[in-house]
Amino acid sequence: MDTPSTFHITNDPTPKHLDDDGREKRTGTWLTASAHIITAVIGSGVLSLAWAIAQLGWVAGPAVLMTFSFITYFTSILLADAYRAPDPVHGKRNYTYMDVVRATLGGKKVQLCGIAQYVNLVGATIGYTITASISIVAVKKSNCFHYNGHGAHCQPSNYPYMAVFAVIQIVLSQIPNFHKLSWLSILAAIMSYAYSLIGLGLSIATVARGVHTKTTLTGTEVGPNLSSSEKVWRTFQAIGDIAFSYVFSTVLIEIQDTLKSHPPENKMMKRASLVGVLTTTMFYMLCGCIGYAAFGNDAPGNFLTGFGFYEPFWLIDIANVCIAVHLIGAYQVFCQPIFGFVEKKCKQRWPESKFITTEHAVNVPCCGEYPVNMFRLVWRTGYVALTALIAMIFPFFNSFLGLIGAVSFYPLTVYFPIEMYIARAKIPRFSVTWVWLKILTYTCLVVSLVAAVGSVQGLLTDLKKYQPFKTE
Repeated sequence: MDTPSTFHITNDPTPKHLDDDGREKRTGTWLTASAHIITAVIGSGVLSLAWAIAQLGWVAGPAVLMTFSFITYFTSILLADAYRAPDPVHGKRNYTYMDVVRATLGGKKVQLCGIAQYVNLVGATIGYTITASISIVAVKKSNCFHYNGHGAHCQPSNYPYMAVFAVIQIVLSQIPNFHKLSWLSILAAIMSYAYSLIGLGLSIATVARGVHTKTTLTGTEVGPNLSSSEKVWRTFQAIGDIAFSYVFSTVLIEIQDTLKSHPPENKMMKRASLVGVLTTTMFYMLCGCIGYAAFGNDAPGNFLTGFGFYEPFWLIDIANVCIAVHLIGAYQVFCQPIFGFVEKKCKQRWPESKFITTEHAVNVPCCGEYPVNMFRLVWRTGYVALTALIAMIFPFFNSFLGLIGAVSFYPLTVYFPIEMYIARAKIPRFSVTWVWLKILTYTCLVVSLVAAVGSVQGLLTDLKKYQPFKTE
């Protein structure tokens, strides 16, 4: 962990431009934290919800959505109280999820948390690279279908757009830290509202036209086009998609570390979590359920890029551009903790290296002086290039989402927040509270395991069908 600067001042131990830990004064509010959460949560997951509801049906689909929203909000409250330790208001700050686990649980659980968190963050950045390229390709497809007919062969390659997305991320990745990202998160949050509303509006218009679609209480039905085993695998995968659509625990502590000290950070974070989860749940229920009503059991995996809609093509183009812009911001929200972790460890390991520690002031037109660090430039560029390369190798959307959600949901959203709460509150073993918390923990473990199995099966199926480098 970075060692904060020490100031020996008799009358005013903490200068006004610094916080109680000696770092630059934080200026975030519950509003900016809500924007970060919405940017992290309302993303690619919302686009697969109509498909997920179609696999689960009218009964289980909304029920699973509401269950995951409640679990996410409940555990985010527990996690918000762990930012400072041992006291949630006046205790010592913990800057990362790993720091929080170290302060409360310690031991090997710190390493397990780090593996789970950073695998999830890396996976999310790969997923966002895939989804952004799919959205831009959808713009080309939409125009192609409009001018050449819906039966036209329109199959442009994703690879050039993954490369363009990577170039944009290389530039944005030079933003030194999370504290400078508020403007990007607010823009991304606006974009997420825009494409969600467009998708919702198109679904409502389809339902209003009286287009006949088959929906059922139990979702897709076993028949000539769907075997019983495929039904089971798809159900598991749908649960994983819904789980991923609520994940923001991986960046919750980093978001909370941007908040100013008054009112207390944990109170502001709880408010931001409530706003974020309520907003996303409302959008998810509307997009998922109305999308299912519009498309029925044949709902596409991504209802804006899977061409559930063809017209008006210009509105679909706008929605897909909004998705791409949103994912540019979401990528940064998820990769900044990775950058911070690696750079902190390197500074601790090689404190005398000028390549790692020296900051160069570069005059940027219209922006003034900007700090450039050569190690940051090389390492962050390399990371973005690597994630883009992996995305090119595995461009599978739904199965990839489900796998990330299943792997990360249990440890980061459920297990660690509950275990830390039990440790902090000193809850006696086998008490009523202890028992129901353990029941919740193990139930979520089972859900994560079956979702992971379904997603792996989906990835293997996609891999068999995949034809690389197929272009128009």
